[in-house]
Amino acid sequence: MSWTRALLAALAVCVLLLTGSVGCGSSGTQEQNNGERSSPVGELLDDADEQGRLYREVDKDEAPEVGIEVQPNSDDSWDVRLTVRGFRFSPAGTKEMPVAGQGLAHLYLDGRLIARLRTPEYRLPAELVPRGTHHVTARLYADDGTVWAVDGKPIESTADLTASGAEPRLSAGATGVRTGGQGSPDRAGKAS
Repeated sequence: MSWTRALLAALAVCVLLLTGSVGCGSSGTQEQNNGERSSPVGELLDDADEQGRLYREVDKDEAPEVGIEVQPNSDDSWDVRLTVRGFRFSPAGTKEMPVAGQGLAHLYLDGRLIARLRTPEYRLPAELVPRGTHHVTARLYADDGTVWAVDGKPIESTADLTASGAEPRLSAGATGVRTGGQGSPDRAGKAS
């Protein structure tokens, strides 16, 4: 009769495994006691960006970083170069699922979305930059469209640029730099 005990024990283990996996949910997110949603990749917050995309909070130690540099070209366009740390750009067609340190960057000019980047370089056309001083911001997003965030603030970096009718030039500093980003370099190439 020992074989029946072994069979019953095996069946009990199978039932426990099946019950445990069903109880975990299939969405990859769980509700915590305080009502906040958590995920294997960060915690979804109730805060959202201008387009309504939720912030995905990660620990500062695990957070990706972004820096932005803007250089003028002779044709009045601007070369935008992002420097990332702890972050990898996803190729087009990537499954819409958050993966730690992976996704794309949205590029904003004066708060208006102008590009979704899957590479660290972009040519900003002159016709998008009217005369005056402007803010160019790069913000990091996960592949599911959520915004990577630390301490409730989006992971982004902002550089100032000044366009004049005669020649484009960079301003001396950057504003709104968050999470270790770099500002616009001066003419000597040093970050401000």
